[in-house]
Amino acid sequence: MCGIIGIVGSTPVNQQLFDGLTVQQHRGQDAAGMATEHNGQLILRKHNGLVREVFRTRHMRNLKGNVGIGHVRYPTAGTPSSAEAQPFYVNSPYGVALAHNGNLINADKLKKQLFFQDQRHINTNSDSEVLLNVFAQELSNRNKVTIAPQDIFDAVCKVYDRCEGAYAAVAMIVGHGIVAFRDIHGIRPLVYGAKETEDGSVEYCVASESVALDALSFVFIRNVAPGEAIYITKDGHVHSYQCYDPSAIIHTPCIFEYVYLARPDSRMDGVYVHKARVRMGQRLAKTIRRQLPDYKKDIDIVVPVPSTSRSIALQVAKKLKIEYRDGFVKNRYVGRTFIMPEQSERKKSVRVKLNALDVEFKGKNVLLVDDSIVRGTTSKEIIDMVRAAGAKKVYFASAAPPVRFPNVYGIDMPAVEELIAHERTTEEVATEIGADMVIYQRLRDLQRSIEAGNSDLTQFDCSVFNGEYITGIPDNYFATLAAARNNAAKTKRSNALFNDDDDDDES
Repeated sequence: MCGIIGIVGSTPVNQQLFDGLTVQQHRGQDAAGMATEHNGQLILRKHNGLVREVFRTRHMRNLKGNVGIGHVRYPTAGTPSSAEAQPFYVNSPYGVALAHNGNLINADKLKKQLFFQDQRHINTNSDSEVLLNVFAQELSNRNKVTIAPQDIFDAVCKVYDRCEGAYAAVAMIVGHGIVAFRDIHGIRPLVYGAKETEDGSVEYCVASESVALDALSFVFIRNVAPGEAIYITKDGHVHSYQCYDPSAIIHTPCIFEYVYLARPDSRMDGVYVHKARVRMGQRLAKTIRRQLPDYKKDIDIVVPVPSTSRSIALQVAKKLKIEYRDGFVKNRYVGRTFIMPEQSERKKSVRVKLNALDVEFKGKNVLLVDDSIVRGTTSKEIIDMVRAAGAKKVYFASAAPPVRFPNVYGIDMPAVEELIAHERTTEEVATEIGADMVIYQRLRDLQRSIEAGNSDLTQFDCSVFNGEYITGIPDNYFATLAAARNNAAKTKRSNALFNDDDDDDES
């Protein structure tokens, strides 16, 4: 999960890129970067940290130019070194910078092809650098001093042929403009919009979420379609091209975007995320009724685990006609525990991030509502807090089904043995996290909650729930994935960060 943005403007775009990344900060808190073009020169700034930490006044002044791209990073593998922050850049051909959200499942195979066939060297463990070099090589294969839109589209079509997995990407070609494209299944989101400036010119923006368009006053045009490329020249001409027959494309957006990843004020593939979560709550309430027939006697209050699940919990309380209460005070200056690199760090951060209000829990039977249960670490810590605050019983409801399989498309759902629901029954999960009962949303109910917002969406990437991967999976891929994502590997990479001698004060 990362956030990307690209802008073609009529005035300097550095501040707009900064603001667009800031409103997408929830998609990645590990690192941030921007690349702009000024008089044929590419200017790049990237480093570990939040957007506001990476870009100081001196960096913003240096990021000149009316065309630029940006990225906020949340790593699924690789290292925490700032060398893996995006955008990545290659100088041949033309000079190309790229920012990417997703994950290539055939990155290792592509690295070998790039080295032995294309004579391109990959400097990091990032699949995003692989994607950039594949695109750059296909551009280079056009063998042209200057390029036309169709040359760019032909290169993107070749990227689709070679790259497997999930990718929403935006690339800046120095001297030409930006190109945005999305994998043929549309797993990761990508939107674009436009706005007219005071002098009558038109500026364009592509981003991971529509909230970035809203924040920058761009008018939403549409989603970038699966298998489509959109090229915006530096002088503001828009070209689009569909590499595949749309009727042959199976559109399967990631269902977890709607559950957890996206901001509630975003629209994804025609669906308002907030409304989808409202419907999740309504359907979850029906499941609670079925599984806990005496819920009126068993539950005194409904409490959300802030803040993604608030709209879900509110609907649960409304449908069950049980009092809704905010039982936690949230520290807004702590990142998402879901993406903390180590188990011990996640546990510590839960306590720093949330504090239970004793007055709400003491002597009561509580229904906690959360968006999902992944490792179970956060859920267990929260339940312990609620019991310590005096709750008699603690029921736990998840707006998502049990997460039993790893994600291979850009979300850090870890090694399968670290998923609490893997090879465990619901009752066993409840015991592990210390709940009196755990109630999961049914997968079909989750799907219907989203389909109600757009009848054209009929399939989703639900692989973390059902183990069905739309792209197929290479041999031994899961073993390699587990080695890269387990807690021991992340601890080793995190420790290695202390050896990173990139001094932010001098960059």
